[in-house]
Amino acid sequence: MTTTATSGRLDINADAPALYRAQLALDRAVGESALDPALRDLVSLRASQLNGCAYCVDMHTRDALAKGETQQRLFAVAAWRESPLFDGRERAALALTDAVTQIAAQAERIDPAYEAAAAQFSNEALAALLYAIATINTWNRLAVPTHMVFEP
Repeated sequence: MTTTATSGRLDINADAPALYRAQLALDRAVGESALDPALRDLVSLRASQLNGCAYCVDMHTRDALAKGETQQRLFAVAAWRESPLFDGRERAALALTDAVTQIAAQAERIDPAYEAAAAQFSNEALAALLYAIATINTWNRLAVPTHMVFEP
């Protein structure tokens, strides 16, 4: 897998290598946390859908498929609230992802989403979930304005 920026846009790796390495280190730490990797894939996909990050939607869909996630569930992430394919833990994580990703528009949902997630996750896993949501949102906010594209 390689990443490139659209012509005329900066390359976040080449133009800010120390910051890029720091972001990668945070991403690695989240990957090594108490959060289930399959759940992290769903969270990353959902936040990327909400943020309109084509690069990250593509990458996280491919990653999840490679790890054994079903196409049906990945297609349903966009409509997770109406889908019967997700359990309570996944629904709590996706609700928190929606609320945190769209924090200004969903401020009234933060507390209920947090409480629902807190009922499903240990403190360590909940902290990891929040870091996973924050990290994918950072990646999205870097990829969208630089027009990053995925080249398999």
